[in-house]
Amino acid sequence: MVFADLASRIAEVRGRIQEAAKRGGHNQDVTIVAVTKTHGPEAVKAAWDAGLRDVGENKVQEALGKMQSVDVPVRWHLIGHLQRNKVKALEHFTMLHSLDSSRLADAVCKYAIDSGRAMDALLEMNLSGEESKGGFREGDLRGEAERLATLPGIRLRGVMTMASFTAGEAELHRTFGAARAALAVLREAGHPADELSMGMSNDYEIAVEEGATMVRLGTTLFGARE
Repeated sequence: MVFADLASRIAEVRGRIQEAAKRGGHNQDVTIVAVTKTHGPEAVKAAWDAGLRDVGENKVQEALGKMQSVDVPVRWHLIGHLQRNKVKALEHFTMLHSLDSSRLADAVCKYAIDSGRAMDALLEMNLSGEESKGGFREGDLRGEAERLATLPGIRLRGVMTMASFTAGEAELHRTFGAARAALAVLREAGHPADELSMGMSNDYEIAVEEGATMVRLGTTLFGARE
């Protein structure tokens, strides 16, 4: 895969993000998380060379393999599901985007306390109602937010969500708007919640309009995955 045009793609994306932020009126800064799933370590190096500092991986093992071959100091984000028996791998990641259950939260907290490091995490919310997606439902949010405030090993920085791939524009606005409302609930519970990780290659502009502070982009940057 040749990444010669990556810098121009990123420039175009940044322009689209800037315009979307203006339309939304939230005046937020937006971080591009380059999703390098199924691409080799050369994609990580290309992202760094093109000015991106944050890389997202879906699977722990794939990420750890790339880390051994990458010599640039990107910030690694785990954006996919994390099994409880693999929480020790979090030592290699800046942020966990997919805190999707109470049991995982407890395991992450124990790991963090044992390692002497509070873990930055985002609460994964299932706001599309799809059974195939993990995460907390809106009705569970307030109680879990209050419970998580008692776990000293987790620094809950915000919300992550994914919209339905088949959603129309109105449904996308509803889903992403609900994530913004969930962020407010976390703040009310005392969490330092300031991040909204939402929006992928097919819907990131609407996500930014609704307040996204992180967009997770793979295909838009690197082309179709194998």
